[in-house]
Amino acid sequence: MGLLFFQFLFGPLAIIFGIVAYRQTGGSGMSKAAIGLGIADLIVFALLMTLMASSGGFTWYVGG
Repeated sequence: MGLLFFQFLFGPLAIIFGIVAYRQTGGSGMSKAAIGLGIADLIVFALLMTLMASSGGFTWYVGG
């Protein structure tokens, strides 16, 4: 879900919750996956913002 929508919100949350789970469980696979996906989420967000900025920006169009 985070890789498609609200990367700026779900990426940091995944990293924070992954770190908390990592400390509580001693390094389970799920906590490592959460940290990895959170980092990947922020990288995708940064790449999309860079791509949009280099193409002249973007506009929000709402309506018909």
